[in-house]
Amino acid sequence: MGSVDLERVHPSAVVHPGAKLGENVRVGPYCVLGEEVEIEDGCELMAHVYMDGPLRVGPGNRFFPYSSIGVVPQDLKFRGERTETVIGRENTFREFITVHRGTEGGGGLTRIGDGNLIMAYAHIAHDCLVGDHTVLANGTTLAGHVVIEDYAVIGAFSGVHQFCRVGRHSLVGGYSVITKDVLPFSKTVSERKVHTYGVNTVGLERHGFSSESREKLSRAFRLLLSSKLNTTQALEKIREELAGAEDVKELIRFIESSERGVIK
Repeated sequence: MGSVDLERVHPSAVVHPGAKLGENVRVGPYCVLGEEVEIEDGCELMAHVYMDGPLRVGPGNRFFPYSSIGVVPQDLKFRGERTETVIGRENTFREFITVHRGTEGGGGLTRIGDGNLIMAYAHIAHDCLVGDHTVLANGTTLAGHVVIEDYAVIGAFSGVHQFCRVGRHSLVGGYSVITKDVLPFSKTVSERKVHTYGVNTVGLERHGFSSESREKLSRAFRLLLSSKLNTTQALEKIREELAGAEDVKELIRFIESSERGVIK
């Protein structure tokens, strides 16, 4: 991290003297980088990218035109307090993405992990925590304080309500409206009413889950969704029959720690 390499910064770009760029960072035409923007090695800002600090961007990220990263949140309680945005490594931010920094009331941090694909027109609001290797399809909207766990996939034009969690390796169908926590390993789609349809079997297989693990998760989901037991009774039954399976334990922990309830 050092002085700006003018050979890699287009002459039409505006870079604040307080910005710091790593090696091999390319800044394209008409980009604007504000004070306290730190960009690590090998990142590419194609054109018309706007960044505002405090913002830390890890190595190897690509920002397509018209993305807006690290700007102040759309929260009426925000009073200009010092908060930040932190982005990991090797993410792809497509056109017209907006990422807003945190608020004092939400922990002061919006964080995005590694290896994520964030498609055009997606919005990541203040104090959101996005894990690793997720896919947020076109027009995905995360309200404030949302947690997206690793390998989750959210379909196009879906909206996630404030304070909701989307569990690991889950798949949310397009145009869904998510108002409660989405179970890990699940396929969840909303039409007029949101339903969980079972285990995300294709996604789990792609990510190396064994057939035994997938079968145990399927059994756990059948008890949750199809047994006519209430959630408490279903969890007791799952513990009795599948207590030794680590992925099932994760499912149980997720349900028991939910503050908004889970989608069934």
